[in-house]
Amino acid sequence: MYAVVLLVCCSWVALLCPSVQAYENLALKKSAWQSSTWRSYTAERAVDGRYTDLWWNGGQCAGSVERKTAEWWVDLGGVKYIHHVFIQYATGNWVWDENNDYTGYFLGFSVYISNTTNKEDGVLCFRDTSYTRATIPNPVNITCPYHGRYVIYYNNRTHPPYPEGYSKYVYIELCEVEVYGCPTPGRYGENCSLLCPENCHCDVIGKTCVECVPGYKGHLCYEECAGHTYGLECKQSCGNCSGGVECDHVTGSCPKGCDAGLYGDKCDFECGGHTYGLGCNQSCGNCSGGVQCDHVTGICPNGCVAGMSGDKCDLECGGHTYGLECKQSCGNCSGGVQCDHVTGSCPKGCDAGLYGDKCDLECDGHTYGLGCNQSCGNCSGGVQCDHVTGICPNGCVAGMSGDKCDLECGGHTYGLECKQSCGNCSGGVQCDHVTGICPKGCDAGLYGDKCDLECDGHTYGLGCNQSCGNCSGGVQCDHVTGICPNGCVAGMSGDKCDLECGGHTYGLECKQSCGNCSGGVQCDHVTGSCPKGCDAGLYGDKCDLECGGHTYGLGCKQSCGNCSGGVQCDLVTGICPNGCVAGMSGEKCDLECAGRTYGVECKQSCGNCSGGVQCDHVTGNCPNGCDAGMYGDRCDLECGGHTYGLGCKQSCGNCSGGVQCDLVTGICPNGCVAGMSGEKCDLECAGRTYGVECKQSCGNCSGGVQCDHVTGNCPNGCDAGMYGDRCDLACDSYTYGVECKEVCGNCSNGIPCHHVDGSCPSGCDAGAYGATCKQSCGNCSTGEPCHHVDGSCPSGCVAGAYGVTCKESCGNCSNGDTCNDVDGSCPYGCDVGVYGKTCDKACQSGRYGLSCAKDCGQNCQGCNRFNGVCEFGCHPGWTGTFCEKKSNYVFRYFL
Repeated sequence: MYAVVLLVCCSWVALLCPSVQAYENLALKKSAWQSSTWRSYTAERAVDGRYTDLWWNGGQCAGSVERKTAEWWVDLGGVKYIHHVFIQYATGNWVWDENNDYTGYFLGFSVYISNTTNKEDGVLCFRDTSYTRATIPNPVNITCPYHGRYVIYYNNRTHPPYPEGYSKYVYIELCEVEVYGCPTPGRYGENCSLLCPENCHCDVIGKTCVECVPGYKGHLCYEECAGHTYGLECKQSCGNCSGGVECDHVTGSCPKGCDAGLYGDKCDFECGGHTYGLGCNQSCGNCSGGVQCDHVTGICPNGCVAGMSGDKCDLECGGHTYGLECKQSCGNCSGGVQCDHVTGSCPKGCDAGLYGDKCDLECDGHTYGLGCNQSCGNCSGGVQCDHVTGICPNGCVAGMSGDKCDLECGGHTYGLECKQSCGNCSGGVQCDHVTGICPKGCDAGLYGDKCDLECDGHTYGLGCNQSCGNCSGGVQCDHVTGICPNGCVAGMSGDKCDLECGGHTYGLECKQSCGNCSGGVQCDHVTGSCPKGCDAGLYGDKCDLECGGHTYGLGCKQSCGNCSGGVQCDLVTGICPNGCVAGMSGEKCDLECAGRTYGVECKQSCGNCSGGVQCDHVTGNCPNGCDAGMYGDRCDLECGGHTYGLGCKQSCGNCSGGVQCDLVTGICPNGCVAGMSGEKCDLECAGRTYGVECKQSCGNCSGGVQCDHVTGNCPNGCDAGMYGDRCDLACDSYTYGVECKEVCGNCSNGIPCHHVDGSCPSGCDAGAYGATCKQSCGNCSTGEPCHHVDGSCPSGCVAGAYGVTCKESCGNCSNGDTCNDVDGSCPYGCDVGVYGKTCDKACQSGRYGLSCAKDCGQNCQGCNRFNGVCEFGCHPGWTGTFCEKKSNYVFRYFL
């Protein structure tokens, strides 16, 4: 409600006395929301002004279902200036102490102030990090000197572990949330009576500008937005103003228009309506599907309509193309002109051999040429000739020739395709082009109508009037020349077989050569026998038998060498015709292989024999073993199975891909598998590295030990502040230290602490101090915050407290005086019964009074430390309050 205060009016002049407004519950009966709802216990129940019944089922509290997170907010209806928030949590109408289950649900809650329903868009007003089930207050008043529209309550159990006493799940059990502040914008102060500076949204206490009105910034909101920004907190960016000029600092409007492709006061709208460019004054081309072109360049994003091309689809198809994307080729338009860019039709008709609108149909009906006006020739089978040239595709009818089958056969041919040759017509005249008949008789050696029958009956020549010679087998001689086709009878030669054999030949057709008759004389022309014996390497009557039995030379008396396959050597020279047996060399195969060769023709090279010695000339075996990297009898096999070295007895390291290492050195050709290093890949990663080529660095392993050389996992856990198998993730969610088990203290503005040591980067919240802000301030004078580092109170302690942190309580100073707030000493000594610098020690036995300065009576068995009365009795023989009187009682001792 509003509290109205009347100000004193200076005179009877009609002065207006303004009213001021006290803090008001801004949340009362406002719209509220929560992340889940139990039955009918809606969010609005927490702002209905009723909380006399704190049982969750009493009808006055908002309630949610069991969840890991719980969120509730109230909409104040506009941005308000907030002073503090009052929260009454459900108690079940039981005593609020550590035995009340509701305390565990309430622990860890936060309060945010935001201008949206998203808490991350606002500021953290409060987060519980230190309360326990025994200490958390209910109800609670939280100072929140901020302005905003939404007050958000939040709690979660999503990042365990949590401190002892925290519930496993959270619930919204809010019976009342009251938000107190100034209802009128622009006012602040305890009674909302003061006006904020111009352009300033000051906090409700009025010390600082929490936020400026749109278009302004700075501590007191005197600076206009700059740097192409405008609006609230200068967080909005200007649009694309023409020339890059600044937009209006409040509205964001552009004073000189927009860059190309944009429009609107703020130049934040792209051109539409098939326009683009500066001022959106250019029209888009013919974009496919009628879509909008690029608002700046005019380029069509999905191509063009049929018949158009170019990035902007403003060019008609050319280059004899048409249609969609100009991918269809024009037909054969007359004169090579461009067809219609959309339909492909030819404007001036077609080239020869074609017809139709697009000139894509060939001439038919035995026509061809321009306009299909020429008739085809006599094509074989009556098929259609070529539509352009008139050529017949399968040839002509019998007796016709030419590409177009319009010429009679000539050149002494006739018949189908003119492929039959005329007979030998007399005088070389042309036979009939269809039948082949000779009109004037035949040439020599032939007869018949077509002059295609040869002379027979051992005759030949013109008119078949000449007789054949002595042809072999009595066959017919050549019908024209009289030549014998199969040669002559034995001993005869010549085309007509009328000459005896000569020139060292004999026998049938004189095709047999005389043997190597001694002296090179002619052998008998019929039998071939040598009259005077044979040349070297031969024997027999005809000297046509070569030396055998691996002999050669004159009289076949010399022995052959080791010829391959045991064949006969050259009859005259002894040279082996097919080379030597394995291990032998030389023309006569009488030399063993040398020069580190062996085998057939000594063409095989010895393997890598140890010491480079000659291998066996036949088998190639190495007599003394192999060089490093090789094995086998011939030392020609490379080490395998991931071995290397001398005798292949050394094992390869862990080569990448499991490939074979170098046969001799053992070096891996393509590097190592993950976790291994060295040329031979036989060394595990070290130096806090791991993985492929040991190029990945270990995380922060505990104690700085080496991580697993393959996976990078840390064997003994992580250094403080880190977590994860590889210890490469920093603690988050307000935790720190070893295994992230420590919870951050009360850092300023709810900022997370340092993940390693728990220190707060921006200091502590009010009321906390120390390196981790976990220590609570003592009893500082006037309730001011203590020093955030050492907890000292800058203005001293409240009465009754002392020490650097004002956490020590004064002792019993004389006359109830306050002790020194630095060392706790009492300026006028101690009260009765106590002593010491801080008057906090009880008198020792035998002492009493102020500062224990007095001795008990000497006959006292122990006096009261405050008044000296001998309350524990007197020594024997004494009596009285202080045992100052002798007693008449006689003690008797019995033995």
